[in-house]
Amino acid sequence: MNDTIAAISTALGEGAIAIVRISGPDAVSVARKLLARQNFPEHGRMYLTTLIDDGEVVDRVMCVNFKSPKSYTGEDVVEIHTHGGILAAQTCLELALRNGARIAEAGEFTRRAFVNGHIDLSQAEGVLSAITSRSNEALRAAARTLTGELSREVMSIHNDILDLQGKIEIQIDFPEGETLNGLDVSGEIVPIIRELEALIPRCSAGMLLSHGVRAVIAGRPNAGKSSLMNALVGKKRAIVTEIPGTTRDIIEESVIISGVPVRLSDTAGLRGTDDVIEAEGVRLAIEAMNEADICVYVADGSCELTAEDWDYIRALEGRNAIIAVNKSDLPENIGGIDSSLAKIHVSAKTGAGIEDLRRVIYSMAVKDCAVNAGLNVSAFQLEELREALQDLKEGEESAVIGAGEDVTAGLLGSARVRLLRVLGVDAGDELLDSMFSRFCVGK
Repeated sequence: MNDTIAAISTALGEGAIAIVRISGPDAVSVARKLLARQNFPEHGRMYLTTLIDDGEVVDRVMCVNFKSPKSYTGEDVVEIHTHGGILAAQTCLELALRNGARIAEAGEFTRRAFVNGHIDLSQAEGVLSAITSRSNEALRAAARTLTGELSREVMSIHNDILDLQGKIEIQIDFPEGETLNGLDVSGEIVPIIRELEALIPRCSAGMLLSHGVRAVIAGRPNAGKSSLMNALVGKKRAIVTEIPGTTRDIIEESVIISGVPVRLSDTAGLRGTDDVIEAEGVRLAIEAMNEADICVYVADGSCELTAEDWDYIRALEGRNAIIAVNKSDLPENIGGIDSSLAKIHVSAKTGAGIEDLRRVIYSMAVKDCAVNAGLNVSAFQLEELREALQDLKEGEESAVIGAGEDVTAGLLGSARVRLLRVLGVDAGDELLDSMFSRFCVGK
């Protein structure tokens, strides 16, 4: 934290501008060594100057100075805006490193903002999600998180727990006072449980919008898996031929379905084979089916299901799986399908039923998630919220059965600590390293 760090904060490539960010106690003195103009204007003012290397003009640049604590990191920050392209920005960065700065680690600017109290851990997750958003819904979820909506919700629940925990502990310390019976304590815990139960689906939605789901397309050879993949993607992504067993490896492509990222995987046709390469493809297909969030089993509607079809369909019972009865443009000869799985008639050739299939995939992906009100969290944060909910439920139960006020207070305290972890209070270096390593250098 005592080092002055620097990095290119914009994507490399040709463009109008590129930004080199310098942050730390020596940010201004480092920048002065690179620029023709030595006296910086007041905080937040941008001015025109030149980038100098050993007395030679490198580029005409804009520079802005953000004084601590009114900066992104909370430290002194100088941003130098060079012309876009790799060379100008890279030269500027090299000059900053040569004159006292060190290269920033991944996510180090945002980590410093967290350490300096400018954002909490949930807002840091919002920063990352804003950068990686792949849909408007994901970007809106990131904005809600970045502006502190999750932080406020979590702190509100935390403070409600703290208030109740305080009442219980007063009763423990002063038992001669008015008795707090189990029903009263239980009655106060239940609304807090309801608040957290309403928050968790919003956080699950945020994770869904950020990370998406994996949907595997499986089935016997020539059922039309690759054609269906192409229809869902909207372009020719997989090779389609009349020859069975054309697809031997897993082909992946990402699509956005109503704001939700879906990673589609086209797999090898499921059948017994003596071909070593095809057999490996079948093994990978079965493995992908077992690991998928959603499985789309493609059946050829123009002929009867085989015994192998039935084996795979029965294995999918109870899972997020869809039977896509393909080739609806041909006379149907598949017969009845005795399965509880969702069934959609489609034609990969004509596009009939494809939108229905998309809607079912979306429905299975979102489940009970509040997609329109999503909030971004990491897997660690979501798990802490769920564990806090479990602590509250156990606390409510202990109050009902009269297990003891100290037991109830302890469970409430545990829930409260978990909520603080969501915001990064007392977060250890290992957690922070894991969190900020997912950021790009420069952010």
